[in-house]
Amino acid sequence: MVDGTVIVDKSGERVQRMFGQIADRYDLMNHLLSGGIDIYWRSYTVRKVPVQGTSPVLDVCTGTGDLAIAFWKSSGKKVAVTGTDFTPRMLELAREKTKQLNRADEDHSVINFIEADTQSLPFEDNQFQIVSVAFGLRNVADTRNGLKEMIRVCEPGGRVAVLEFSNPTLPGLAGMYRWYFRNVLPRLGQLFASNSEQAYDYLPASVSEFPSGQALAEIMSECGLNDVSFTPLTFGIATLYLGHKPAD
Repeated sequence: MVDGTVIVDKSGERVQRMFGQIADRYDLMNHLLSGGIDIYWRSYTVRKVPVQGTSPVLDVCTGTGDLAIAFWKSSGKKVAVTGTDFTPRMLELAREKTKQLNRADEDHSVINFIEADTQSLPFEDNQFQIVSVAFGLRNVADTRNGLKEMIRVCEPGGRVAVLEFSNPTLPGLAGMYRWYFRNVLPRLGQLFASNSEQAYDYLPASVSEFPSGQALAEIMSECGLNDVSFTPLTFGIATLYLGHKPAD
């Protein structure tokens, strides 16, 4: 804590170890703790940011691959999708989840998963029509570096989409949500996905520290995106941010 502000440890080693420990229960816990609303949030994202044309799609901090899969299915299984993450166990689960999907007809593209740090993506410039991240940007040690890498690999005129937790502002709900997030969720998370890194204490701490709403939209603009907009979802519990890479 510095000057009363909690400093969240987002070092690569700590985050990688923490998510490796909870990987096998990650999907179950997400669905249980959000009441299944996380499925709707991803569905909304692929509708709001539709796949267009034939250029590939990239989903960073992909975890077990749910958003990558959603984009692939929304394209009619015609556009190649890549998911990156730097937690090996998460990628193992993502590959297992898509094993049957990647056995589709020869005319269909596939979903690939690659181990990579979002701050140093192993792709050339201007490759992807959409670069997305769901509930992962706040885990990147340097938010701006992560965004700049996402923009770098996005093709000119392409879109960068960020789906992230935020703090609801609706009177009454905001206080109840903060209490649940800080007191109930960590205990439930530790009960069902025991780990030595206190992952579900990290979650509310990382959300409260991370910029949201107009603050994150301004950072995205400063990093080089145009026409940045944001849409609060489910009373502001999550927010979808969308920016466009300049066509030039």
